[in-house]
Amino acid sequence: MSRRKDPSIPAALLDQLLGGADAAAALQDGRLLDSLKKALAERALNAEMDHHLDHGSQDNNSRNGYGRKTVTTDGGKIEIEIPRDRAGSFDPQLIAKYQRRFPGFDDKIISMYARGMSTREISGHLRELYGIEASADLISTVTDAVLDEVAAWQQRPLDPAYPLVFFDAIRVKIRDEGLVRNKAIHIALGVMANGTKVVLGMWVEQNEGAKFWLRVMNELKNRGVEDIMLAVVDGLRGFPEAITAVFPDAIVQTCIVHLLRNSMEFVSWKDRKALATALKEIYRAVDAKAAEAALTSFEAGPWGQRYPAIAQSWRRVWSEVIPFFGFPDEVRRIVYTTNAIEALNSKLRRAVRTRGHFPSDDAAAKLLFLILNRSEKEWKMPPREWAVAKAQFAVLFGDRFIRAMAA
Repeated sequence: MSRRKDPSIPAALLDQLLGGADAAAALQDGRLLDSLKKALAERALNAEMDHHLDHGSQDNNSRNGYGRKTVTTDGGKIEIEIPRDRAGSFDPQLIAKYQRRFPGFDDKIISMYARGMSTREISGHLRELYGIEASADLISTVTDAVLDEVAAWQQRPLDPAYPLVFFDAIRVKIRDEGLVRNKAIHIALGVMANGTKVVLGMWVEQNEGAKFWLRVMNELKNRGVEDIMLAVVDGLRGFPEAITAVFPDAIVQTCIVHLLRNSMEFVSWKDRKALATALKEIYRAVDAKAAEAALTSFEAGPWGQRYPAIAQSWRRVWSEVIPFFGFPDEVRRIVYTTNAIEALNSKLRRAVRTRGHFPSDDAAAKLLFLILNRSEKEWKMPPREWAVAKAQFAVLFGDRFIRAMAA
């Protein structure tokens, strides 16, 4: 019986790879496989660069040496040389700018983790589906590699201007100093001048206040943001002042969705539908004067008498509600009807519910970062109202919006 050969890998190539070394030793310590991964990756990256230079928009662009990046593989860490171009426009697809993991099986683990599966659930899934034994500790080690990406992502440069930024938070349970505490994960979701959505950052904090928000605003400014035109917030005390302290030209708008949700917390289930209908008279008013008249009417009416805390909660933040009534319908629909931050938060809350609580701030950050990253990839089109709304933004904000369009 003749010995079967693998026609896809010539023997001469295998001999060349081994280079006279002991095969068992090379495979055992991973040097051969890592060298092969490094060589293949660098060859692919150089091919990407050739394609970029041949099909790029910069006529005078050319190669500009190499940068180094350390990436994690399932066998350890390897250093990859990434080609650079003089225009700085090369964005490799094989290993993206902020990626710190080598493409491979660990990506499948990361994908399952991002979909809300726990490390033990992933371990069981791999065992049942692939017959692979992977402990929960090993899976946790693989997912911990995401933390380098989180740090790079949180520090990345941002665009100079955003017409619209939503600020919001969800509450999660995190173990801290032996106790499980309620902490807030704060998200900033920006909308660019072309309607594209992008998550600007994520912050974990137990105690919110003016100092915390001021730190967040200064961080955004230090990362390149020069102008926020319209900031939509959830009505927290000290938040509007922190925004305008750093971005003095910003209009701060209290989120109408949050106001409605907070209003419903005072209401019994059987009354919610009727009361929501009554509140529409306020936030659908044609202007601020009509809205305040509707609020006064609601306050004096049967619902306001039964639930006095609702009108009080609206009046406490009324100065940040008023800007809403100065916007045309197209902008109102962007700010309220298609409240993008609410859709994003619903995904985050679903993942958090499956966890119960997180063992650390880092554990919460890496899961939520993966969900945010997946969500961004799904945002292929701007909101359908944006085509009309951006014309209104151009009128409302003039040269500020025009500069954002040109950036």
